[in-house]
Amino acid sequence: MRVLIAVYHPLKLWCAPEWLKGRLQQHFPGHDFEQIPDYSTIAEKIVDADVLIAWSIRPEQLRCARKLRWIHSPAAAVHQLMFPEVVAGPIVVTNARDVHGPVVAEHAIAVLLALAKRLPDAMRMQQRKYWGQGDLMEMAPPVREVRGATVCMVGMGSIGRRFTLHAKALGMHVIAVREHPERGADGADEVCGMNDLARVFPRADYIVLAPPLTPASEGMINAERLSWMKKEACLINVGRGPLIDDAALVAALRERKIAGAALDVFAEEPLPADSSYWQMENVLITPHTAAVTDNLWERHWEQISTNLKRFIAGEPLLYTVDKSRGY
Repeated sequence: MRVLIAVYHPLKLWCAPEWLKGRLQQHFPGHDFEQIPDYSTIAEKIVDADVLIAWSIRPEQLRCARKLRWIHSPAAAVHQLMFPEVVAGPIVVTNARDVHGPVVAEHAIAVLLALAKRLPDAMRMQQRKYWGQGDLMEMAPPVREVRGATVCMVGMGSIGRRFTLHAKALGMHVIAVREHPERGADGADEVCGMNDLARVFPRADYIVLAPPLTPASEGMINAERLSWMKKEACLINVGRGPLIDDAALVAALRERKIAGAALDVFAEEPLPADSSYWQMENVLITPHTAAVTDNLWERHWEQISTNLKRFIAGEPLLYTVDKSRGY
């Protein structure tokens, strides 16, 4: 078996560490591992690879592969891999949803609490050395406790399931919104389908987005659906930027049709300097860091090594992607 590791990103944390190849070679002697620092040689290196570990690959590069049977993405979202040659072909695709899901769920809880406790406002007061106790008490919507609040968790993958556990522990009422509600509530108080948004959005104090990005979900948060939200409600996006119609959300926030938003992902990243979001005091921005953890590559190692053992043994792989659905 030959494994090609081609995980490059301008940000160091997202790049495969140098120790990954060595540890794999040590744990899987008799197999060949190669780790390349960028994508410039991937077309020639992939020719005789059985396994590719990479964020993405272009169709013309894939055509050079003669033996490839499995692509593993260190990301949870794999829409960048879903071109016809992969979708229609025999190559198995796996992703890292259980690497990122628990960490992103923690982030979603953190920003939900920050919005509820109006921490961004307190931080702005701190920067001005202003003791704004009275201001915080009188703001609308007011500082609130999250116990008893209703949250719509849109998407019940790894993020949604773990978020639900945390939210329930805090005493929140969770409505799970998923493409296939027949699969169950996964610990939520209620479960419904994507066709039920008009019924459940008006009930929510918080709406958390973490569905896969597909043609059906792209732009799902539009002006009409934002109009269904309560004036005191907040939107949290830890999924993908294109889930939101930005012009519609900016308008809803500017006109105070909803209370606020916490956004970790954007249709264009880095977020352009002229984006309206930067100037809005009812928006909490994080720079696509919901999945950041100092334990990231140890978590990747555990998942990759587990699946390599199964691949060598001819057993079904874990975390496989349904290529027909794109997640």
